[in-house]
Amino acid sequence: MTDPITKYLAYTGGVKRYSSRTQAVYREILDQFARFVEPEEIVASLNTSVLRSYEVWLMDDQGVGARTVGLHLSVLSGFCRWLVAQGALASNPVRTLPRPKVEKRLPVFYREENMDEYFEQTALYGSEEVLRLFSGKPGDKGDVQLYSRVLNRIIISLLYSTGIRRAELISLNRGSYDSSRKVMHVRGKGDKMREIPLTQTICEEILLYLRAIDKMGIEVGGADSPLLVTRAGSRLYPVFVDRAVKEELGAVPEITSRKSPHVLRHTLATELLDDGTDINSIKELLGHSSLAATQVYTHNSIEKLKKVYDSAHPRAAKK
Repeated sequence: MTDPITKYLAYTGGVKRYSSRTQAVYREILDQFARFVEPEEIVASLNTSVLRSYEVWLMDDQGVGARTVGLHLSVLSGFCRWLVAQGALASNPVRTLPRPKVEKRLPVFYREENMDEYFEQTALYGSEEVLRLFSGKPGDKGDVQLYSRVLNRIIISLLYSTGIRRAELISLNRGSYDSSRKVMHVRGKGDKMREIPLTQTICEEILLYLRAIDKMGIEVGGADSPLLVTRAGSRLYPVFVDRAVKEELGAVPEITSRKSPHVLRHTLATELLDDGTDINSIKELLGHSSLAATQVYTHNSIEKLKKVYDSAHPRAAKK
């Protein structure tokens, strides 16, 4: 089979509709395995013995953790399944390999009171008052700084209030926002569409942000143009969003954990679960393909319950 990796990636992109980021990860892993063996012998090398050697090489020689080794094996397993379907392999050898044990990690999340503090600190950039501070002069440095703060705050607000992923935030278009129904149309993993309800507060903040764009004189397009844009009018990109989250949440001293868009997603899920929201509803909101992915947040709630028990129950402190 000529260049099976390229053909497999064409399948994952065209048929499975994996995102470009996922395909890049798949390409990196498959190329690394091909270098470990011989690129022209990659199909013949897909057997239990070679795969086990590769697993040991990753852990012992490359210092790769159990979770990442598991990812490598998952990618190789999908590749093998495709090769079996193509008639190039008799069976999937990865299925017989034991996976390295991965220590379960609870999702990190921010405390609700710390998020409240952030929104109090940045209240100006989510209010009508900020619009009156724009001079309207092209290239005005003060306007540039104001727009950056308004943009950063709407990034935090959308991530926190909707629980969408970073890639989903970046892909939002003007047509994604339905102001009349107060919903956001989000294209998630596997190109699946879902509707996310929006509160009146976030709807007002989106409108305020759009007016800030007008104040800056940024040219915008139609329904297919990006909802969130840089000062140059371009669509946001991953590093931009990461930097905005770090800058904004870094100003809250009580937030000492990792500052990332995904932690905001964890935070919303944890808060909804603590407030008694049905787990299936949370699953639909987050766009999880299975309930198992959502159930990880129940562990946070259990840990929280244990702390309450230990501090409040009359017999908890008794030995």
